[in-house]
Amino acid sequence: MPTLTSWRVGLFKHAYHQTPYQYVLSRRIEKAMAMLRDERLSIAEIALACGFSNQGHLTTAFKRRTGTTPGAYRKK
Repeated sequence: MPTLTSWRVGLFKHAYHQTPYQYVLSRRIEKAMAMLRDERLSIAEIALACGFSNQGHLTTAFKRRTGTTPGAYRKK
């Protein structure tokens, strides 16, 4: 029998076509992309502001989602 939590996750996945974690991660990456336009901010500062534990965590998640690193994205 499914739990209430798994039922809610299922509803979420049906509505948004991704898990709640994937949804939050996507929003954090989008925020980082916007913040990368401001070259006064370091990538480490952006990582922390977007809820990542450090720059490496942001870089790994960013590259998985976009195929490029935050530094390379910033240079475009």
